Amino acid sequence: MTTLNDQIANLKVIPVIALNKLEDALPLGRALVENGMPCAEITLRTECAVDAIKVMRKEFPDMLIGAGTVLTNDQVDQCIEAGVDFIVSPGFNPRTVQYCLDKDMPIVPGVNNPSLVEQAMDMGLRTLKFFPAEPSGGVGMLKALTAVYPVKFMPTGGVNLKNVDEYLSIPAVLGCGGTWMVPTNLIDEGKWDEVGALVKAAVEHVNA
Repeated sequence: MTTLNDQIANLKVIPVIALNKLEDALPLGRALVENGMPCAEITLRTECAVDAIKVMRKEFPDMLIGAGTVLTNDQVDQCIEAGVDFIVSPGFNPRTVQYCLDKDMPIVPGVNNPSLVEQAMDMGLRTLKFFPAEPSGGVGMLKALTAVYPVKFMPTGGVNLKNVDEYLSIPAVLGCGGTWMVPTNLIDEGKWDEVGALVKAAVEHVNA
């Protein structure tokens, strides 16, 4: 069986998306899938996020779909009902982590220092989000953490086309979360050809 880690490692980049309009979910999903990036982390920063997850899950059943910026147990329940494959949180909240574990829902919580890594490991987690990556010391900080802890990371926050190769070169990095191929302004304006071109370029870059 293919694990979540396997899927992230195979994709190398997970698009982190803020959707302001529900009607954009379908064309965005199509732009991602058709250009070689059949995955999405839909952040719960907008009101239509959960419904957007439902739309994508129905139309693209094989897509890897995560929910980001999950802060409460109620949000976890909504996301599970919507059909997500995994949960992502910006920080490490033991209560939310335990709630997901109790429901057999993979969670990738955000950490950016040794103490948080150790707390996550103490709860049995071995895949963590390094967030916010660049403001927290970037590649240098992540290398320091990976030298000490047997954990896999998904750096997110300030990762872009210029530095993604540095992050992906770290053996403990499964893949990176990024927004550069799914800019909110292009989504809001419905410029799907441009979004598709950015997605395709990102896929080609990380697989070169």
